Amino acid sequence: MKLNVDKRADALYLRLDDSPIVESEEASPGVILDYNEANEVVGVEMLHLSKRTSAPSLSSLQFETT
Repeated sequence: MKLNVDKRADALYLRLDDSPIVESEEASPGVILDYNEANEVVGVEMLHLSKRTSAPSLSSLQFETT
């Protein structure tokens, strides 16, 4: 799993695995889902990230597992 935050593009991309992307769909405004050949979601892109978070800075991310 890979997480990439592009401050210049104001976007976040979460890649769940390395399978080839065969289709993408905008699930809601600014949220794009990438699908593999088995129609499984393998990537999620969120645009306009600074407008979606109340965090004062995008330079810090918190990771949690349960």
